[in-house]
Order: sequence, then C-alpha cells, then structure tokens
Amino acid sequence: MRRTTGVGVGLALTAVLAAGCSGGDGDEGGDGGQRTPKAGESTRAPRDSTAAPAKGSAKVIGTVAEGLDSPWGLAPLPGGDLLVSSRDSGKITHIDGDSGKKTEAGTVPGVEPGGEGGLMGLAFQPGDDRMLYAYLTTASDNRIVRMMYDPEKEPGRRLGAPSTVLKGIPKGTLHNGGRIAFGPDKMLYAGTGESGEKGLAQDKKSLGGKILRMTPDGEPPGQGNPEADSVVYSWGHRNVQGLDWDDDKRLWASEFGQDTWDELNRIEPGGNYGWPQAEGKSEEKRFKNPVEQWRTADASPSGLAVARGSVWMAGLRGERLWRIPLDGAEPAAEPQAFLQGKYGRLRTVVADPSAKDELWLVTSETDGRGSPEKGDDRILRVKIR
Repeated sequence: MRRTTGVGVGLALTAVLAAGCSGGDGDEGGDGGQRTPKAGESTRAPRDSTAAPAKGSAKVIGTVAEGLDSPWGLAPLPGGDLLVSSRDSGKITHIDGDSGKKTEAGTVPGVEPGGEGGLMGLAFQPGDDRMLYAYLTTASDNRIVRMMYDPEKEPGRRLGAPSTVLKGIPKGTLHNGGRIAFGPDKMLYAGTGESGEKGLAQDKKSLGGKILRMTPDGEPPGQGNPEADSVVYSWGHRNVQGLDWDDDKRLWASEFGQDTWDELNRIEPGGNYGWPQAEGKSEEKRFKNPVEQWRTADASPSGLAVARGSVWMAGLRGERLWRIPLDGAEPAAEPQAFLQGKYGRLRTVVADPSAKDELWLVTSETDGRGSPEKGDDRILRVKIR
C-alpha cells in the first residue's frame, strides 16, 4: 500500500510542495501530500430521479498487473486483456487480464521521450482490435500513428510498422496532451497541450492547446467540426489528458490548470475554453466555463472515464480518484474523492466495457515525479457504484 504517514522528512517535503505551484513542476506535479479536498464551489443535490446518486463508492478489488515502467495509455482487448504503453521506453506490453502475465508486444520506433513527452495514449479503431493507434512524441513534434497489432506473432514482434495519421502537434518538455479516443461517431479525438507556449491555445491554425476531431485517416471529417477543412474541434485549452463520452454522447474532458484551477469541461464544437486568458471559471462570456474546478494540489487530472452515470477522474498530484455524479449535462452533486494517498499518483482510468461497475486504474509513480515502492507501477481493478 502507498505510504500514509507524514513524519520527519516526509512532512518537510510535503510543506515544500504545498508552497509551490503546479506550473513550476509541470502539470503533473509532485507528491500531493495530505491535503483537504477543495472541489466545486457550489452545494448541489440530485435534481430528479435520472441523476446519478449524490454518494457513490470506489473500492480496489484486485491488482491486474504490477512492475510496470512509466505506464500511460491503456487499450482494452476483447476478453479482458489489455495493452499498456510505457511513456519513457516506447514499449507496448500485453497484459493477461486473468493472470497478469506481461508480454512485450513491441517497441514503437521514433519515440523520443523527454519531460512529459513520450509514448502516451493508445486506442483501437472501433470494430478492429488489430488496428492500434498511438499518440507519441518524436524529435520534431507530437503525432498520431497507427500500426497493426498481431497477437499471434512472437513476443516483441507483434507491432507492424507505424504509419503517420496526423503530425505537427507542438511538442515541449511540458504540456504535450496525449490522450486519444474514438467517439460514438467513430471519429478519432485527441487532447493536446500548448507545449508551454500559451498563445498557441488561442491560435486556431495551431494544433496545440486543442481538442482535435478527425477521421481514422487523420483528415477533417467535413461535417461536425467548426471549420470543414480543419481537425480543430475546440480550443483555448492548456493541457488535455482525459476524454470520454456519456450515454447521451456528450464529450467530457479533464484539463490541467497552472497555479489555481484544474478543470472538468463539457466540450462543445467551436467552444473556446479560455486559456491563457482564463483559468477556471471566468466572467468572460466568450469563454466556456468548466463544469467543475479543483485546486491544482487536489487534482492535476490526467485520465477520465464515464461510468454508472458519473465522471471518474484520475489525479496525479492529488493522488486520488474523483467521482463527479451527473444529472444530464450538469453535475448532480458535489464531487467525491476516493483512494487518497493509497496508491500514489493516478494516471489513467478506463471503464471495463464488459463490467458496467468496474474500472481499470493505472498508477504513475515511475514517471520521474513519484516515489516508487515495491510493485509500482500497477494496473488496479476498481469496483464502483
């Protein structure tokens, strides 16, 4: 289990980190320490019988795999097996869902890790569990590639040669985004960062600081985007690393703040989410306000999943799993925090499509910002309600 005491050097370190800001350490921060959650600012109650319950639960019921190196993206396979990416090594590993056995699938060529960049998000094309997409950092940019995955081949040689789907996403030591996901419309979405150059978030010609929507071939879809010839779907983002849809096909995204507010946003095509002019809720009518916001010490959110009527959001610096119950397009009640400080930094959360009340949760203690202990990093199975 993660350390929960705070004595001696641990208290001193926590005090130093609490005095700093997430911008200084990068979005993914350091040890969140023992802090009181400061979630949304309003008091709510479920408004009708269709809303998610105000109170839920999250309990770790098992460890699927351990001993992982800088795990980042997670792609489920039919039957419960998983593929997981290693940000810093560029490797993709197959995890047996029953035994936890790890088998190297292969290394993605061209990955150049550094800072918060490397091999990040993974996603299978809908209906094809052999066409694997990956978001990665190269020597010149961040880009999305796709490759064939063949489980019948020998370990280490199961990945075909990657072909580029989209290139030219700005890269930096910080703020590389990295999450990719196929939506209910079968389009490919990507969350990007502004790479530390704040102005890119408001520059519609740049792919940085955006949510992108494209065909599986990386082309503008023609319909549904603000501009027919562009893959830019929304802008004014600082660093998006969480994407998922609810049952009504609404897109939700988590976003790192700088010094003050992390955000949960409901994404609308053509929406301007304010960065760098706004961090958190703003009085500016031209900006879309977040649905919820958190102090950066309490969240620093990476992955996100929607399950059982709630958004489940993984916190890195906050070292906790947040639940945001939904009532349609709005929160139904105050967010709840689970697992605080028990497993360290939390990177990725994915809903198990075969078990409506279970999640996979990926820890992130070996990414250079954590304090790895025996067994880190892990993929945990979490029972929710």
